[in-house]
Amino acid sequence: MKSLVVKRSVVVAGHKTSVTLEDAFWNGLKEIAGGRNITVSELVGAIDSERRHGNLSSAIRLFVLDFYRNKLADVQAGRDGPGDNLAIRAEAVMPSGHAIYLPPQRQES
Repeated sequence: MKSLVVKRSVVVAGHKTSVTLEDAFWNGLKEIAGGRNITVSELVGAIDSERRHGNLSSAIRLFVLDFYRNKLADVQAGRDGPGDNLAIRAEAVMPSGHAIYLPPQRQES
């Protein structure tokens, strides 16, 4: 039987580390990073720098889950216009109860 979680390597702040994530969370993380025009390593670094407790894999799961919950709330509230994309808002409640906000990257003209 194939494992539901996969161990992946990522470089955070110049150090190679591994995270164990389900494909859905890994794909969501890559999608969010792509929408912000940053690398997965940069996004994981930001998540890692804000976490107070728990492991990095759990912090990533919470970040991705909260991002899509917020995205759904925006759509339901009619705040998600045709020009909006996945880089609109990403707030994640970390295990310690602290929040992280990564503002959208500015698009260069």
